[in-house]
Amino acid sequence: MTALQSAALLLFINLGLLWLLIRIPLGLRTIRLKRAFRRSPEELWKAINPAGSDADWHHSVISSKPLGNRKGIVEQFYSHLDRNGEPLRRLLALEPLPTAGGRGFRARVTDDSTLDATFWQDFSESRIVRRAPDGAEIEISQTDRYRGLAFLLFRYFVLRRELRALEGWLATGESVPQGHFEHPAVQCCLALLSTLLLWPFFGLTVGGLMISTFLTLVIALHELGHLAAYRTFGHESVRMIFVPFLGGIAIGGRPYRSHFEVATCALMGPGISAFFVPILIAGDNLAAHGLLPEQFRGPLLIFLLILGAFNLLNLLPMQRFDGGQVLRQIFRTRRSLIGASFAATACVLGIGWEIGVSSGVLAAALAVFILLSMIGAGSLKPRHKLEEMRAGERMLVAFGLYAAIAIHGYAVVLSAEKLF
Repeated sequence: MTALQSAALLLFINLGLLWLLIRIPLGLRTIRLKRAFRRSPEELWKAINPAGSDADWHHSVISSKPLGNRKGIVEQFYSHLDRNGEPLRRLLALEPLPTAGGRGFRARVTDDSTLDATFWQDFSESRIVRRAPDGAEIEISQTDRYRGLAFLLFRYFVLRRELRALEGWLATGESVPQGHFEHPAVQCCLALLSTLLLWPFFGLTVGGLMISTFLTLVIALHELGHLAAYRTFGHESVRMIFVPFLGGIAIGGRPYRSHFEVATCALMGPGISAFFVPILIAGDNLAAHGLLPEQFRGPLLIFLLILGAFNLLNLLPMQRFDGGQVLRQIFRTRRSLIGASFAATACVLGIGWEIGVSSGVLAAALAVFILLSMIGAGSLKPRHKLEEMRAGERMLVAFGLYAAIAIHGYAVVLSAEKLF
């Protein structure tokens, strides 16, 4: 398999996974879980009923109490933070659910301090406690309209963790976070798995392993830039998740407050990588002048090429890419956004032309970019509008985007000239 065929196959896999995870229309789907406990139904009902005396048993729930002036409405506060750093507030509308041999309720979200009401319009949840031979059984059902498997799987594992936490709370009187997926050791294992899965696409040789390792390191460095930006804007908790084949995801600790925060956090992924471009070029120059071993030149230039190409492609004006995130914050009208997107795409395609990519490949790449833009459409709508950028912030972010494109473009051109 040639390098071009390997790249095309890897791209095809990525596009397929993206479509399955975030765009495939699933319609209304119900998640249903059951768990038996050696406890009385009354004890479980106090815990799972949002209006019950033990409704705040979960470690992420600060309080859960009925509103005295609104019948059937429960006010909940969570340890998760809203855009202002305050505990997330949510109102639930409860209605009794007639159940043979047990008690239950159906709940709908009527208000949320972070998300717009349209996010919850198709959501409903029911919880039932039934008497069982050795105690009681809980049945939880969640129904919502889904586009893509990612959020459906996320909610399924959240419910599983909640039931495990409930089991622990019943046994010890303390609720602790469940699951180890976000643990750094697990993420290191996922990064290693991603490296091994990418290895065959670059050839099952030492050189192919070096390229797949470099790509994983570039992804990790890119996501660390996002995490650094989140920390700078005051996010108390941040984490990075590796997704084999698809790269990594940086997750902040609260919703964004302003368009400037969105743009800066997106730009810092390629931005922090840009600081390593002159370091790698200096290392190549030192090796060229005999101050470093000559055999370092090849790996340094390959790493420079991967670093530049990955971040340059990430700066394309596609919605799920950092470039698209930044441009949508700078340009607030449709006409200006289209013009800026065309200019950014032309810059990237021009760099491809400069290093000798054929016009046919560039045309195919443009078609892929358009397809990616269609796949990436749609996002969560926040409850409150983001604060607009000031003129100085808009100019700062625009120059940062231009600098990132220029620096990574230069890295690609320089390394390609020396390698090929």
